[in-house]
Amino acid sequence: MARGPVPNRSEDLARPRERKGKDIVTVTKGVARPSWIPDPDPGWHPIARQLWDALAVSGQSDFYQQSDWALAFSLCDDLSHYKNSPKRSGQMLQTIYAAMERLLVAEGDRRRVRIELDEPQDTGESAAVLAIADYRKELGLDA
Repeated sequence: MARGPVPNRSEDLARPRERKGKDIVTVTKGVARPSWIPDPDPGWHPIARQLWDALAVSGQSDFYQQSDWALAFSLCDDLSHYKNSPKRSGQMLQTIYAAMERLLVAEGDRRRVRIELDEPQDTGESAAVLAIADYRKELGLDA
């Protein structure tokens, strides 16, 4: 995992990284396999359950494979154990949070590995298309 400051979003860069004298990092590709989301443990602490439910609907889970879901399950189980424990260890919580970085839970974690989640595209017609349609209507070109 890359360390250091969180990089800027790609649209915030003045010019592409390769023009700044940095090498382009090649990507080794594989084939994504179908995966399924396991059912959460009904005995989990509510915060662990909330995290699990959030992971299931978050954009980064589009990239999750079965091993990622297994890691998420284990982390939620550990988090539940931690939250339910009368004696809590700061080191255990730090370890859980560090492992969550691997699942790209927070935006900063995703940006460090160059994954950006954009807002969904509006499915409605653009303002330009609507303006042209209104203009055509005013001119009597649409029957």
